[in-house]
Amino acid sequence: MSHPASQPRRRVVLTGIGAVTPLGLSAPATWAGLVAGQSGIGLITRFDTAVCPVKIAGEVRGFDPLRPLPAPLHPRGPGGEALNAAFTGKDAKKFGRFTHLGCAAAVEAYADSGLDAHRASIAPERIGVNLGVGLGGLPEIEATHELWQKEGFRKISPFFIFQIAPNLLAGQVSLLLDLRGPNMAVASACATSGHSVGEAAAAIARGDVDAMVAGGAESTITPLAIGAFAQMRALSRRNDAPALASRPYDNARDGFVLSEGAVVFILEEYEHARRRGARIYAELRGYGATADAHHLSSLAPDAEGSQRSMRAALAHAGLQPGEVDLVSAHATSTPGGDSEEGAAIAHVFAGNKAALQVTAVKSMTGHLLGAAGAMGAFAAVMAIREGVVPPTINLENVDPACAALGLNFTPGQAVHRPVRAALANCFGFGGTNASLVFSQV
Repeated sequence: MSHPASQPRRRVVLTGIGAVTPLGLSAPATWAGLVAGQSGIGLITRFDTAVCPVKIAGEVRGFDPLRPLPAPLHPRGPGGEALNAAFTGKDAKKFGRFTHLGCAAAVEAYADSGLDAHRASIAPERIGVNLGVGLGGLPEIEATHELWQKEGFRKISPFFIFQIAPNLLAGQVSLLLDLRGPNMAVASACATSGHSVGEAAAAIARGDVDAMVAGGAESTITPLAIGAFAQMRALSRRNDAPALASRPYDNARDGFVLSEGAVVFILEEYEHARRRGARIYAELRGYGATADAHHLSSLAPDAEGSQRSMRAALAHAGLQPGEVDLVSAHATSTPGGDSEEGAAIAHVFAGNKAALQVTAVKSMTGHLLGAAGAMGAFAAVMAIREGVVPPTINLENVDPACAALGLNFTPGQAVHRPVRAALANCFGFGGTNASLVFSQV
């Protein structure tokens, strides 16, 4: 988040949250699931897994893109057309499932922020969108290819490109909410939404806009995605016990669980939020982004790139490691990745390991890919707001390599404690890293 040396950096706070995840169809439901240590992992229902070696995933169940909003919104001002749902039946057909999930989370975050009541006095050019997706419309690509093979070109939907293009989520949110500031989509694998949030905050900090809709979405529970990750031997094959499959730091972990969902924030300039009396969840203090330049799918030795990402975020936040109480880890439940990230955390926070909590919410949600960074950030922000650290579930026998790090991985049950500041990590294929630091205001 760079800014001209002659101008002070503007403060950025979170004023709205929306979430549609395997744990619930709203942010409050998702948070309740995290605190309770619930698992959102189950048997796959989106396709027939009879011949598939992996039969489990974190599906968003019971989601209806046409569900009405609790109360109408008026993003075009009191005299403008009311928004009663994220989609009409006609519009829903134009878009892929990741856009359905992302728009629902974005509209929830917007409603939660209270910005709607002030739109008559806020120029739409002062609010932008940065919403990312890692893989995009893979279900629609697979379905359309199958249809084309069977019935030919005339059966291809004229909306096919709308369904799969990664930036159409951001585009549709800008249309729904009349947001005319910067409009973009990040695609950096599993670091996507961490980068989206960090870059959105940068736009506010340097004065380009006063608010941003930021986060990510993903929906790739398909035969091709499950099969491809299974061929990489990246996925857990604990098909007989889905709820126990995602187990970061556990000695019996055997891979991650693919999931879908969306998490979206409203970021706002602090004085802008304060003047309108907004509820503020937390302040986004720091953002670090680095590259390993080492390997497409493995962390650099000693997780050097991850360490630099965390240190950069802390330096940008102006905080010492000892001022951070929580790390919301990327921790996917892979044999190598968990211990390597854990070692990086232990290095960065070597001086305050005894007081530091580490949590791995993928133990409950599975891996949301492009939405994973925002999911981890959500846990960090809510821990600051509520004074509760979600647990790492399924951590029954800590991997000796992880145990030797001396970190508290918050096994089994949530911990009630004040959280002054929290750091959230997200790392992706290609050696890309993002870290975000949040604090109390």
